Amino acid sequence: MLQYWPEFLTVALVHFLAVASPGPDFAVVLRQAITQSRRNAMLTSVGVGLGILVHVTYSLLGIGLLIQQSVMLFNVLKVVGALYLTWIAIQCLRAKPGGIQVAASNGPAQTPGKAFRLGFLTNTLNPKATLFFVSLFSVVISPGTPVDVQVFYGVYMAVATGGWFAMVALFFTLPQVRRAFARFGHWLDRLMGGVLIALAGRLMLSAAGTETAD
Repeated sequence: MLQYWPEFLTVALVHFLAVASPGPDFAVVLRQAITQSRRNAMLTSVGVGLGILVHVTYSLLGIGLLIQQSVMLFNVLKVVGALYLTWIAIQCLRAKPGGIQVAASNGPAQTPGKAFRLGFLTNTLNPKATLFFVSLFSVVISPGTPVDVQVFYGVYMAVATGGWFAMVALFFTLPQVRRAFARFGHWLDRLMGGVLIALAGRLMLSAAGTETAD
């Protein structure tokens, strides 16, 4: 195992840079943290982390490479991901003043299962995550690396992702942070909606551009 430490450290660094950059996962967890209970925000973070295992699994099986090489399949993934992000964005854009205070005082507006599925599906349906993991397992990780070591890499990335977003959830659900967002939190929620709409639009344009090129 010691001989794979340099490769593991490379994987860990690349993964950290990817997970720390703002994207759909961050936007969704942030929204959960400022509009839902801490439990629901944490469950969404766990869902994002477990979604990583889906990408790891099909990358190990070689299915991810097939998806990347098939223009039609990859475009279908882009459209489905864009539609899902649009649906989440609509929920954000409906935010009303005082929504954060209501969520904090009257209990979560979501069931635990819904909070978990939100994170899981957001990560699973993200085409950028597909590209990242296919590239990681085909370029960064050597084909000669044993499967059990590659599985270890995958489990690490799932745990690290869940842990990162759990910290984001913990910070933004602190009482003092909630109070800071209490007056204008609904505007931040709407901003998140705008960001998600923009991301969805980019996915749709990317899919349309690929179809045109063909």
